[in-house]
Amino acid sequence: MKPELFWLTLSAIATGLMFLPYILDRIAVRGLMGTMANPSPADAPQHAWAQRAQRAHANAVENLVVFVALVAAAQFAGISSAQTVLGCQLYFWARLAHYVIYSAGIPVLRTLAFAVALVGEALIALALLPTM
Repeated sequence: MKPELFWLTLSAIATGLMFLPYILDRIAVRGLMGTMANPSPADAPQHAWAQRAQRAHANAVENLVVFVALVAAAQFAGISSAQTVLGCQLYFWARLAHYVIYSAGIPVLRTLAFAVALVGEALIALALLPTM
């Protein structure tokens, strides 16, 4: 397996698991049956960190689409370099940090983590541009 696909796989797994903390909070707040019921305006609100975790997860899903497209394009083009591997590593660790920082409610670091993930994607994109 190429290193980029390894980091893509880890990123997909991490993003897929990011729902667990806020669902566990929902169970703690609303009970198991309340969690499985249809949403209602009368539902007890979740803790602030869990609401932020849910938004961080949605943000991770949205950004995973771009990351997957870039890694797939690099793989189809036969591009694998230290630059693309670094881009994938930056993306993975920054997105993981973004989720934790966003959930914790630390605004400036959240934005910096988001920006580092974008730099990772940019490194992959820049490796693709000469092949066009």
